[in-house]
Amino acid sequence: MAGHRMDRLTQDLRRELADIIRNMKDPRATGIISVGLVELAQDLSIAKVHVSTLDGNSAATAKALNGASGYVRHELSERLRIRKTPALKFVPDDSIEQSVRMSKLISDVSKSDISKSDISKNDISKNDISKTENEG
Repeated sequence: MAGHRMDRLTQDLRRELADIIRNMKDPRATGIISVGLVELAQDLSIAKVHVSTLDGNSAATAKALNGASGYVRHELSERLRIRKTPALKFVPDDSIEQSVRMSKLISDVSKSDISKSDISKNDISKNDISKTENEG
């Protein structure tokens, strides 16, 4: 299968899976669920779907979605007209949590750099003032 066709199918799977999961009424899969990367096997037999949640409970959500994978696969087969609908394996994706953590670390470092630069500016201005007083 050509690379561009595989990419297109992967994007279609991601879009349809996001819609199916959003409209599911499974109480185990609650909250805002984001479908990240979809890895599709070359023979289209298995699709590994990376899911994450904003509440940080990605592992439990992936477990719940794996329990409902038969339903999700059936819905997917009705929406997409492909010869073989892949088996779905949901895995937790903590990239959102990592990006939030990295963003917090960056902001903490930048705040500490700003406060250090303010201190050094104050030291310079005090030294300049004391030098001018000694000269005059």
